[in-house]
Amino acid sequence: MSSLATVSVVNMLAIARGPLGAKAPTKMSTGAKPFAYGLVGVTPFPGPFDPANLLEDAPESGVRLWREAELMHGRVGMLAAAGFLVQEKFHPLFGGEIVGPAINHIPQIPPFFWAFLTFGIGIAEAYRIQIGWVDPRTSTGASWTDTQFQLRDDYEPGDLGWDPLGIKPTDPEELEALQLKELNNGRLAMIAAAAFLAQETVNGKQIFENLGY
Repeated sequence: MSSLATVSVVNMLAIARGPLGAKAPTKMSTGAKPFAYGLVGVTPFPGPFDPANLLEDAPESGVRLWREAELMHGRVGMLAAAGFLVQEKFHPLFGGEIVGPAINHIPQIPPFFWAFLTFGIGIAEAYRIQIGWVDPRTSTGASWTDTQFQLRDDYEPGDLGWDPLGIKPTDPEELEALQLKELNNGRLAMIAAAAFLAQETVNGKQIFENLGY
């Protein structure tokens, strides 16, 4: 199983991107409808990828909701995968007493921290909902059920307007390339975080121990 951790770390360190200047196809070869309604995310290899045909009859609103979920889970996955690697080597919080494999850290966390963590997650999610989601209480001409779990028409999935360093490109092609990098690195990170969890569950060793460090 140590090879599983090795592959995951290599994936996390890789730059998840297509070749420079490569423009991935965005349309299905057998139809005029853009793949995934033209959303960024298709890479030169393997190209439009939907083996289960989930997109065949999916409405655009549903596909945009899936993209929002993919982006959010990918961002959490990147934090989680990086957290595995960092916190097992550098853990000054709580007096440095939380040690061992990362999967065993949660039971060691003081109870008061859970209240702080829950409050912080609640604020972040409330902010995201206010920006991107339709409020069924204020929607006109639609029933409550029609507007539940719906994104705003003018909302770009994942774009919360948070860019403190001002690195968001103004050029559409550069922005698309950056969005594709985020998606691909998020996808790799979700696989890596799951692999880290599996690896430590199987042998109870830290990730760097499995790598021989």
